[in-house]
Amino acid sequence: MDLLPPWATPARLALQADARAFARDAVLPVADDLDPIKGEMPPELVSEMAAKGWFGITIPAASGGLGLGVFEYSLVSEELARAWLSVASILARGQGLGTQVTDPLRCEQLLKRSAEGDWIGSIALSEPDAGSDLAGVATTATRAGDGWVLTGHKRWAGNALAADFIEVLARVREPAPDEPRSAGLEPFLVVKERGRFPEGMTGTTIDKIGYHGFLTWDLLLDGVRVPDSDRLTGLYGDSGAADDEGGFASVQRGLNIARVHTAARAVGVARAALEDTTAYLQEREQFGHPIADFQALRFALADMAADVAQGRAMWCQVAHLLDEGVPCESEAAMVKLQCTEMAVRVTNQAMQLHGGNGYTTERRVERYWRDARLTTIFEGTSEIQRRIISDRLLPRS
Repeated sequence: MDLLPPWATPARLALQADARAFARDAVLPVADDLDPIKGEMPPELVSEMAAKGWFGITIPAASGGLGLGVFEYSLVSEELARAWLSVASILARGQGLGTQVTDPLRCEQLLKRSAEGDWIGSIALSEPDAGSDLAGVATTATRAGDGWVLTGHKRWAGNALAADFIEVLARVREPAPDEPRSAGLEPFLVVKERGRFPEGMTGTTIDKIGYHGFLTWDLLLDGVRVPDSDRLTGLYGDSGAADDEGGFASVQRGLNIARVHTAARAVGVARAALEDTTAYLQEREQFGHPIADFQALRFALADMAADVAQGRAMWCQVAHLLDEGVPCESEAAMVKLQCTEMAVRVTNQAMQLHGGNGYTTERRVERYWRDARLTTIFEGTSEIQRRIISDRLLPRS
């Protein structure tokens, strides 16, 4: 199940082995204890990941990071997701997120904090009426002296209370008739203390069926003040180069990386289901034989293994393209679509092969199934990925 050439360099294999051991020894026991009670990820676990430099995998070495690429970021994330999806996800709250301020000196300081795991954030893009259609964001940013006032309603802001900052996508103006609907949308940095919301912001937790480990929030913003220095040039660690769609375009660029990261996480969850099922088929006996002796079950397991291997090969390829600077919006959509739908199939099959035991909380497989189901929804639903792909294959009417 390990990497194959040309990607399997000694450095990457060593990184993979370190992440795999950490996931097995440090993450999995915590997940087994806390996921059933919807417990939060312990700060000590986050600190251990920070000490390994994993919050700065994609941050340049000159700024305190590891100076690696999307490939290594996804490689570590797959291993962590094999133990607990949420732990792989918290890495995305580093990687230079929340550092795209206009002052170069402050930007550099924040990059170093991000690389150290001391600047971990949350992203508030979606709203009750703007999920897949981010251009429909209605939260407003209004000029007030030398700063801005944010007012609106955000939803699905993971890690918001525990974060050092929240990136908020807001509308600074209405688009002109000849502009795209996304014109006038820009990201803002709301700096806060861990464990507290800033003045003018209140939050309510969303009770999810899975993806435990950190809380997901519904946020109300009523006059949240942001200085002009916290008006960002990009999201997701993107440089936010100027273009006619402003901050919205930087969101779209960053989503390509986020979708490959999600694909790798989905592969990790599917691999967990595959590995647990492989062990279960050999330990469970029926009719005087381990159920691994029955051809129908063996063939189902073989299909699961092939699906996981195909998914890994695909995310490796797209991550490599991104690291080479190749524009690959279609490919990012394809890998997100294929890997997440695969994870749902594989975890569902794993539950079936576990029989009645799969439908209990005594086995981890039900956790894998719950978490895999979410991967087809966040970072753009499967339907959105199909739209992206088809729009680039077919002419628009």
